[in-house]
Amino acid sequence: MKPVLPLVLLLTVLAGCSFAERNAEKDKGDPGRLPSAGRAVTLPGLGPCNESKDRTLHLDPQQSVNVLVHGCNGSTGNFRALAEVLAFHGQQSACFTYDDRDSLRISSAQLAAAVDALARYLEQPRITVIGHSMGGLVARRALTDASRDWGIGRHMDLKLVTISAPFAGIASARFCAVPLLRFASLGLNDVACWLISGDKWYEITDASDFIRQPGPLAPQVHGHLNVATDERDSCRRRDGIGRCVVDDYVFSLAEQRYPLVTGLPGTTDIEVRAGHVEIVGEPGVIPYKLIAILQREGVVRTTSPELHGAFQDLLARLYGR
Repeated sequence: MKPVLPLVLLLTVLAGCSFAERNAEKDKGDPGRLPSAGRAVTLPGLGPCNESKDRTLHLDPQQSVNVLVHGCNGSTGNFRALAEVLAFHGQQSACFTYDDRDSLRISSAQLAAAVDALARYLEQPRITVIGHSMGGLVARRALTDASRDWGIGRHMDLKLVTISAPFAGIASARFCAVPLLRFASLGLNDVACWLISGDKWYEITDASDFIRQPGPLAPQVHGHLNVATDERDSCRRRDGIGRCVVDDYVFSLAEQRYPLVTGLPGTTDIEVRAGHVEIVGEPGVIPYKLIAILQREGVVRTTSPELHGAFQDLLARLYGR
């Protein structure tokens, strides 16, 4: 049983599992500057980006929609702030909710079905799927050519944005896939991996077909923006004298870069020096770097000069402690 112990220690820091702390007072939806909603729909897996029990989406069917996909240990509330940033610029969003202990194949299939269902309520189905961390793996697999027959007989304009996603597999999970260790532990290795990561325990390793055979994106996907974070020397929490007590390092660049994904034509790969949680923001940390990238790449509309002050006030409210 001794080989299992270091495995457990390693996997407790296993990531893809970004966890941004939430302030319950800030989980109330804010329509911001959104277009007028003309249709109320209820779709499995999709809902407003807040913690409300009412999961009804209120959409303008003539406008595009951004679908936000959290990482593991996340919730719809983790992306609420980004949804409000989009709303401020007149862009509507929906958050995808899934069980992060499920197989990634199941979660991605659920997301694919949700996106396809959403498209049927839009007059011109233009959807951008944005996934952070493990959510990036789920988002990309959902938009692959083999996932389903996307919008049969209908034109769909899909775009993909992934942030800090471990496309090459998670290094700290590599012991889950070592045949000798699995055999020598009499199955306890597999049990330990499952207890920590759930049904996706083998899929997140670099030995899995999920990682090794990512598949091409569907023809309806017109562009993939990948934001890779250089998380070295990042810090999430410091003590009173400035020493780092909790780092913000989760995935290396090697884990986030995989030629069969990030090297494909139509993929824009951008590297930014930022921590794993810092890139998407949390209380006290405004994600200026991510917002700048998304605006430069046309995912978030540019802030007009006359609204710059109001936008800064919004960010202070969203990300203030």
